[in-house]
Amino acid sequence: MKIAVTKNGATIPKSMLKGAKEVDIRKEKDRIIVVPVPFDDPIFRIGKKPVKGGVPDASVELDRYLYDGK
Repeated sequence: MKIAVTKNGATIPKSMLKGAKEVDIRKEKDRIIVVPVPFDDPIFRIGKKPVKGGVPDASVELDRYLYDGK
């Protein structure tokens, strides 16, 4: 596939990115490499495996429990 390069760069068709939300772009010798970055942000795992801790208001008072030690 050939694409035009404008003054702003080149646009890669989304169909070639296989659902990627972010890509790593680097230049190696005379090639430009575009690699999808795996989407694994730990913040999105919060709440996936909840445990019972005997604290009824932990979701509301989490910061107080973590930082005040109460």
